[in-house]
Amino acid sequence: MKRFGFSKFMLIFGLSFIYLPMLILVIYSFNASKLVTVWGGWSIKWYAGLLDNSQLMGSVVRSLEIACYTAVAAVALGTLAAFVLTRVTRFKGRTLFGGLVTAPLVMPEVITGLSLLLLFVAMAQLIGWPQERGIVTIWIAHTTFCAAYVAVVVSARLRELDLSIEEAAMDLGAKPLKVFFLITIPMIAPSLAAGGMMSFALSLDDLVLASFVSGPGSTTLPMEVFSAVRLGVKPEINAVASLILLAVSIVTFMVWFFSRRAEESRKRAIQEAMDQTASESWQQPKKQMAEATA
Repeated sequence: MKRFGFSKFMLIFGLSFIYLPMLILVIYSFNASKLVTVWGGWSIKWYAGLLDNSQLMGSVVRSLEIACYTAVAAVALGTLAAFVLTRVTRFKGRTLFGGLVTAPLVMPEVITGLSLLLLFVAMAQLIGWPQERGIVTIWIAHTTFCAAYVAVVVSARLRELDLSIEEAAMDLGAKPLKVFFLITIPMIAPSLAAGGMMSFALSLDDLVLASFVSGPGSTTLPMEVFSAVRLGVKPEINAVASLILLAVSIVTFMVWFFSRRAEESRKRAIQEAMDQTASESWQQPKKQMAEATA
C-alpha cells in the first residue's frame, strides 16, 4: 500500500486552493437569494436576468471583442519578434531590441498604462489621433503587453526546431517566405496556439491598462466587476463569471483535443515515411542482385 506522502498532499492542497474558489463561485451563481453570502436555494434566475442587464452584457461582449483582436495581433507581432531574435543573430541594436521586446514582462502595469496614456494624449495633440480613447486604444495597449509573452513562448519553440528541414526545403527551390508559411509555421503551431490563448486570457483579465486608456462607453468586464464589487458582489456577476469559465474550459479542451490529434497524425505520417524508406532500402539490394543475375 502506497503511503500518502508530502508531495501528494501538496499537490491536492495546491489544486484545491486554485479550483475550490471557482467551484464555490459556480455553485453560488445558482443561489436564489439576492445576498451572495446567504444560500436561498437553487435557481437559474440570475442567468436569465443577464439578458436584461444590458450594461453588464455590453462589457462582456466588449471584453471578448478586444481579447480576440489582441490575441490575433499579439501572435502576429510576437512571432515576428521571436523570429528576429532567434534567426537573425547579428544586427546592430539586437540587445536593445531584445530588451524592448521583453520589457513589458518586468515593467509594472501602472507604469505601462500611464506611459501609454501620455502617448495617446500627445498623439491626439500632434496628429489628431486618437480623437477619443476607447476600444482601439485598449486593443493597442493589450497588444503591446501580450506580444512580449508570445515572443518568449515562440522563441523557446524556435530554438528547438531542426533547421535541416527548412534548409532542405530551400535546397529544393522553396523561397524563404514559402518555407516560413508551409514548414516553420506548422511546426510552431502549438506555441502559437499557447501564445494566442495566453494573450486572450491576459486581455480578458486586464484591469490596470484598460483603466488608463479607456474612455466613456468603453468599459470592459474587469472594470465593470471592479466598480460593482466595491458596492457588493451582485449575483449576476457570479453568473457571468461561471459562463466565462465554461466557455474558456470548452475552448481549452477543443484546442487540446485538436492539437493532440494533429500531433498523433504527424507522428503517424513520420512513422509511415520511415517504414516506407526502410522497405525501399531493403528491396533495393534484392533488385540489384536480380538484375546482376539476369
